[in-house]
Amino acid sequence: MDDLFQLIDEHQQNRDLEQWEGTFRDYLKLVMENPRVARPAHERLYDMIKRAGVEIDEENNRERYLFFTEHLFGIDEALSQVMEYFKAAAFGSDVRRRVLLLYGPPSSGKSELVIRLKRGLEEYSRTQEGALYAIADCPQHEEPLHLIPHALRDRFREQLGITIEGELCPLCSLNLREKYENDIYRVPVKRIFISEKDRIGIGTFVPSDPKSQDIAELVGSIDLSKIGEYGAESDPRAYRFDGELNIANRGLMEFIEMLKADEKFLYVLLTLAQERNIKTGRFPLIYADECIISHTNEAEFREFMSDPRSEALKDRMITVRIPYNLKVSEEVRIYRKLLNHDRLREIHIAPHTLEVVAMFAVMTRLEESEHPGLTRIKKMKLYNGEDVEGFTQKDVKKIKAEAMREGMDGISPRFIINRISSSLIRPGVKCINAIDALRAVKEGIEAHPSLSEKQKEEYIGLIADARKEYDEIARTDVQKAFFVSFEEEVATLLSNYLDHVEAYLDGTTLIDPVTGEEREPDERLMRSIEEKVNVTEAAKDSFRNEIFRKVAIAERRNETFDYTTHDKLREALERQLFEERRDTIKLTVSARNPDEDQLKRINQVVDTLITREGYCSDCANELLKYVSSLLAREK
Repeated sequence: MDDLFQLIDEHQQNRDLEQWEGTFRDYLKLVMENPRVARPAHERLYDMIKRAGVEIDEENNRERYLFFTEHLFGIDEALSQVMEYFKAAAFGSDVRRRVLLLYGPPSSGKSELVIRLKRGLEEYSRTQEGALYAIADCPQHEEPLHLIPHALRDRFREQLGITIEGELCPLCSLNLREKYENDIYRVPVKRIFISEKDRIGIGTFVPSDPKSQDIAELVGSIDLSKIGEYGAESDPRAYRFDGELNIANRGLMEFIEMLKADEKFLYVLLTLAQERNIKTGRFPLIYADECIISHTNEAEFREFMSDPRSEALKDRMITVRIPYNLKVSEEVRIYRKLLNHDRLREIHIAPHTLEVVAMFAVMTRLEESEHPGLTRIKKMKLYNGEDVEGFTQKDVKKIKAEAMREGMDGISPRFIINRISSSLIRPGVKCINAIDALRAVKEGIEAHPSLSEKQKEEYIGLIADARKEYDEIARTDVQKAFFVSFEEEVATLLSNYLDHVEAYLDGTTLIDPVTGEEREPDERLMRSIEEKVNVTEAAKDSFRNEIFRKVAIAERRNETFDYTTHDKLREALERQLFEERRDTIKLTVSARNPDEDQLKRINQVVDTLITREGYCSDCANELLKYVSSLLAREK
């Protein structure tokens, strides 16, 4: 408990240390020491993102920004396009005069992307690197360098590399004349901290009924209580500069469901983007420096794009499509993030549960392929980084190019989480497994009001496909648990296989470890393993050469080639071991009245599933029952 008080005290002390107040003269000294203090909004936002780290994705020839990696999953291509916008805008190109419009299906990550940017700006403004300063009594928190006369701005650019854009807002102009007697050195400056809650540097606008929504929400309004005091509506002291565009100055403006807004709202927004000015009645144009990001659904976007009257607006936008994720591994990360709640963590989720429902969700987002033999399951695995029969990772780019709408339709992560949550909160539930989750998803599909009967039938078929994948996973987990030292046994089998393949490819013989005699490579052993993954007689040489290319690459990189390095070989080796123990496993698991030895073995298997695979006692026993039913159906 004392630690909590200490944390709060330290936080309060840090807030006090971060405060800074001074005059414009003091601020100029800060700028001369570090010109980056006066960065414009787009450059500041880009620096904030870049600060978290950048990796080079050599395979796709693009930069990967680590700022997004813990919050947004499986939309790397879209994020790359977003970062192209920020990078170009940060370098001062005309791109900063555009609205960034994100569109895509619901729950694809559009809102989350903007939320990350807003939270990131708030945190960045509290760092020394992200320190931000404003005229102390400016309602728009404007850049103090606006006080510099135009005649001197070229010299500033020459000496400090700073291009000063914009004019003082009407209230600051009035204060400079009347309150500070045109002495710019007397104007107070303070450090500000971007905060959506405090309405500093972040604005948000949500369209509502066009008949009742007032443009004042964007650009501020007259303060009727002060007109009598100052005598005119055109006096800036009688105006509230509290519209969302005003308070977003120096930071970010979020426009939710932008294309649902009335046209007059859009033109105010886009005028700001293009001219960097806010137009309000009774005042000249008011300069504002902010990044404008909007997001909308695909239906609204398509309607907007087909409207010929929207040409001027389209020209002032940069659009980025945000599709659903198409990688099972990334989909699982989405679910883990959304399920990361204290109460939900009290319920155990069996291994592979999230993976199996993720398989279903991803398959609903995929298009049927024109390539012979490329089923949705194979495509799903291919997109997840696995090579499948007839296709490798080299084919992925071409396959994706032929399916332009993939990721724009299908089941959303939000739907899956709703269905998993419905299983987690059932009375008496301590653990849920993949079958529980698939059952809940199926119930949700059948009751889904917006799905046609044809879609429901298709999705239920995909649930069945996901269950078949789980059957194989469940069987494998149980089979592995029957091995006392599975890793050692499979490593021995791998070493034996590689020895024989190497001798086969080199045309040499092997030395028998027992008799010391020379003998030919064991073709029967090699084919027994290869046939487990449908490697034909005609394809065996190609498969063996591929394996040894992988071995050579691993050695060159000082990496270990183990049984998991090559997915197809891993599957073949596992199946070979399981085949050798199949009858024992089936007899033990399927026994209705196990004898003492069988019961002991079952208990050992349950313990192994718990300690090695992450099952709890409930789901481990359920797994054995399930696999028992699968084996009972086999001949």
